[in-house]
Amino acid sequence: MSSALTDLFPYPIVQAPMAGGVSVPRLAAAVSEAGGLGFLAAGYKTADGMYQEIKQLRSLTARPFGVNVFMPQPESPGASTGSTGAAGAAPFDAGAVDIYAHQLAGEAAWYETELGDPDSGRDDGYDAKLAVLLDNPVPVVSFHFGVPAREVLDALRRAGTLTLVTATTAEEALAVERAGADAVIVQGVEAGGHQGTHRDVPENDGGGIGLLSLIAQVREAVNLPLVAAGGIMRGSQIAAVLAAGANAAQLGTAFLATPESGAAAVHKQALTNPLFVRTELTRAFSGRPARGLVNRFLREHGPYAPAAYPEVHHLTSPLRKAAAKAGDAQGMALWAGQGHRMARELPAGQLVEVLAAELDAAWTALSGGGAEGSGVR
Repeated sequence: MSSALTDLFPYPIVQAPMAGGVSVPRLAAAVSEAGGLGFLAAGYKTADGMYQEIKQLRSLTARPFGVNVFMPQPESPGASTGSTGAAGAAPFDAGAVDIYAHQLAGEAAWYETELGDPDSGRDDGYDAKLAVLLDNPVPVVSFHFGVPAREVLDALRRAGTLTLVTATTAEEALAVERAGADAVIVQGVEAGGHQGTHRDVPENDGGGIGLLSLIAQVREAVNLPLVAAGGIMRGSQIAAVLAAGANAAQLGTAFLATPESGAAAVHKQALTNPLFVRTELTRAFSGRPARGLVNRFLREHGPYAPAAYPEVHHLTSPLRKAAAKAGDAQGMALWAGQGHRMARELPAGQLVEVLAAELDAAWTALSGGGAEGSGVR
């Protein structure tokens, strides 16, 4: 199960990069120090903001870590995001965004704030962030929402950086392999937060492939190392994805509840609050499918949210911030995977150790003796 990626960290445990202020340096440092691979999320930050967090993380740990970058979005929601580009694509439906803004006017009045400007940018500072990462290389960089151009991945490799790209289908994984990435993050539909699909196709809303089936399909399609993501909360589940063909497991919701996480307290509490019994994929908060706890905002606005990312994200940003400031879980984007009720309020480093012990025990039970081959080194 060893690879250039997993040789960087003792346990096959990757802390998912959770944008929006969750994956802060102290969380990534705690995970890396404990033997996993901590991750920073560059999404929704400026290039300088990303750089400052990298500097802070380096002051907290000398161990390897990763930085996640969002791919620029094409003008057409259904176009491919990545090296193939979207030249000549029709613009997104601005009228649908205007209608959605009108629908959200009551929310803005309730939270006593203004709606955000949907035209606040589509590239998330991509080029500036790449420039920083090439000038100040980090051990690992991952990409979400598409595939970078081969020259980008080659440049990062020359800088000494390993590259990962998210895929939600075997076809997307093949595109990742063709582009020259070092590994693919296989994201099942169970995963919390945004689905990392390369094309945002509204007719596929509510669909998606379960993680174990997806690992099998991708394992037969590509020769890259696989990092499995989607609903993983226990060491026994890590053992299952390793047995299915993954080289490591990526966990997000499991680390969201830790004290080091930058998530709002009300978000952490909601993970195990009996008021929130299920999750759902929704466009309500960002315009792209993302899995979160079903709350009032999701129920009322999800069915009407257009396929317009990041326009809807910019539009609802002030609402989400106001709801978080008010401690109102019913108006927040409560991103969470399907295993959210299994969240444990443990320090991040201790959680890594517990997961590793559970993995060892599960692998021993599966193999009938010892943890050899489990990926625990």
